[in-house]
Order: sequence, then C-alpha cells, then structure tokens
Amino acid sequence: MSLFRRKSANLVEEATAPVTPEEDTSARPRGYTAAKGRETPKRPTAGRRPAAATKPLTKEEQRERRRQLRAEAASEFRREGGPRDRGPERLLARNVVDSRRTVGTWFFGGALVVLIGSNQAMPPVIQLASNILWGALAFGVIVDSILISRKIKKLVRERFPNTGQRMGSLYLYAIMRSITFRRMRAPAPRVNIGDPI
Repeated sequence: MSLFRRKSANLVEEATAPVTPEEDTSARPRGYTAAKGRETPKRPTAGRRPAAATKPLTKEEQRERRRQLRAEAASEFRREGGPRDRGPERLLARNVVDSRRTVGTWFFGGALVVLIGSNQAMPPVIQLASNILWGALAFGVIVDSILISRKIKKLVRERFPNTGQRMGSLYLYAIMRSITFRRMRAPAPRVNIGDPI
C-alpha cells in the first residue's frame, strides 16, 4: 500500500537541507508560510516597540494618577461637552442662550430666597413678598423659555432646513442651559452676552 511506503531519499534530503542565502529573502508575501520541514522564519524586529519594563505603582501614585485622569476628563468635558452636546444645531442653541441674559440664571437664587421667606416663622408680609417673587420668577422663566425657543426655531429653519434634530429636544436643551449659571455651563460659552448669532 502506498500509505506505508517509505519516503524516497531525495525527499528526506530536501526536508533536512539547510536554507541557502538565495532562499532566505525578506521580500516574501505577507501570508507566506515556510515549506514543510523547514524552519519557520523569525518575525522582523524592526519597527516594533520594545516591551517597557513597568514597575507596579504605589497606592499614592495610583491615587495621584486617578486624580489626574479625573481632572483631564473634567477639563475635556468643560471644553467639549458630552455626546448630547454634539451637532451644529446644539451649538447654535448654546450660542443663542449664551448671547443673552436669561431670567433662569436667577431662578435658583430666587428659589432659595422664597424658601427662606415662606417659612411660617416669618412675618406675613415677607411670606406674601416671597410668594409674589416666586410667581414672578416662574412667569419670567416661562416667557424667557418661549422667546428662546422661538429664536432657535427660526434660526434652525434658516440655517439647517434639512435637519434631523427634533425641535422639542432642542428647546428643552436650550431651556435647561438657560437656567444654569453661566460659569457652570458645559461646554463653556463661546460667545459673549450681546454678540450677534
């Protein structure tokens, strides 16, 4: 049977023959595999980065590294914002809000005054004044939100007629930004108050 037949002498010699310099070329195709019985060629070391010996960090170094990474991430978020801040429509909405003074920036300060003034220990006059202030703040925020939304709608329709952005989410995005203190807004404002949009 041919299955158990001995190999001929020339096949054995060919398999054990050393590699000659003309056979050892570096210009082989990328998926080249050496013939059976020959030594597998070594991978080239040129262009490889040597494995750097890394020593384990101490607890203080790990803590400092984490603090540094957090500070970098916070700085990047302050500059660029997150995924919800991406897109030209969102940038336009931010610029509309940042180019004007909004009643919403006074909302939380006024809410604190109302909270203190509406305490039962306060005189009735102060309680009445705090309730009037609360109503005025709420009315001002509603009117301001309507004006911001109308301006955003007009500018988005002019500049981005084929936008896929939902207008309701854009309005809500702008309104939430308008009730945030200017210094705490992220991404940071790129326009000054009164700049044309």
